Amino acid sequence: MALTDHAQKTISELLDSNRVVLFMKGSPSMPQCGFSAKATGILGSLVPDYATFNVLEDEQVREGIKEFGQWPTIPQLYIDRELIGGSDIINEMFGSGELHDVLGLEQPDRTPPTFTISEAAANAILQSVPEHGSEVLHFAINDHWQGEFMLQPATGHEIRAEDSGIELYMDPMTAQKARDMHVDWIETMQGNGLSVDLPMAPPAVKSMTVAELAARLDQGGSLRLYDVRPELMRVQKPFDGATPLDREAMASIDALPKDTPMAFMCLRGNASASTAEHFRLKGYTQLFNIVGGLEAWEQQA
Repeated sequence: MALTDHAQKTISELLDSNRVVLFMKGSPSMPQCGFSAKATGILGSLVPDYATFNVLEDEQVREGIKEFGQWPTIPQLYIDRELIGGSDIINEMFGSGELHDVLGLEQPDRTPPTFTISEAAANAILQSVPEHGSEVLHFAINDHWQGEFMLQPATGHEIRAEDSGIELYMDPMTAQKARDMHVDWIETMQGNGLSVDLPMAPPAVKSMTVAELAARLDQGGSLRLYDVRPELMRVQKPFDGATPLDREAMASIDALPKDTPMAFMCLRGNASASTAEHFRLKGYTQLFNIVGGLEAWEQQA
């Protein structure tokens, strides 16, 4: 598909108005492909505010951006109107520190993390890793704080850490998340495998009953309650004391301290759980999901 006037205008306006622009599938809060998720994870760790465009919502821009920069895949990162590249290049530049230079940031902390690995886990890894060859054992922690071990060639920019004869190769973001982690080998009814405990991970979202919510609201205090239901549902059944989670509210949350107590409510407690998890992964530490949502509240009333 040729670069249409609409696509040219949309792309140019985005690049003119924003220093950092990522053309991606989905949004930073809900990426629609693994490559876009990886790119937003890296950018989110470096710059708090950057522009994105969901190419799945505009076919002309989706095809036009490929023609615009002569780059065949999505995502695509632009900085100061210059095409940087796709997910693999973003990852490589992040690991080497070159992306920090382009963004005018300090180089990442490359201190190897301290971690421990049990004897059983070490033996299992040694049995599965070839003694010779061009591939080394990489370890990565994704945006959902899930650890993954991979055998692949070294790039020369990794941070290396070792315990019990096991050397792990990590990118700078993983190295920070992996501090004080413990790797073990577990045997369960579902099977055997490696288990990774990450003390640096944000605390889990806590459940809050409607009775507990009522008590907190009566007491006042610092708890912020957000209603994540669609606008039409909020209009039909308003909930006093809750802030609608619209774009303005999302932006205001980004400015709050990470230890701000926040609770999320929806109709039954499912969408609110996903929303709370989204903010947990952004580093917020006091998050609550209202169990049963508005339906449970009305049953209690």
